[in-house]
Amino acid sequence: MRITAEISLYPLDEQFVSHIGDFILRLRAEPGIEVVSNQLSTQLRGEFAAVSGALNRCMEASMASPQAVVFVVKYLNADLPITTTPRISAEH
Repeated sequence: MRITAEISLYPLDEQFVSHIGDFILRLRAEPGIEVVSNQLSTQLRGEFAAVSGALNRCMEASMASPQAVVFVVKYLNADLPITTTPRISAEH
């Protein structure tokens, strides 16, 4: 089953930008998933095992550091096109 996930990392540290950058680079190195980042979050898509495994490995690496971190993750059981801007119209 292909899924889409969205994750945000909130390091509780003054050097938060480097923690976030390191986390995103680790995610991008994971095989079998598509990763797109923007200013607010990072979205991933792929097979359930690949996405959840990548998130678990990368979150564990971040949590192993002495700095406190907060993660917010959403999972969706759909394969969303994360590289394209959604089309929104006035008519629903």
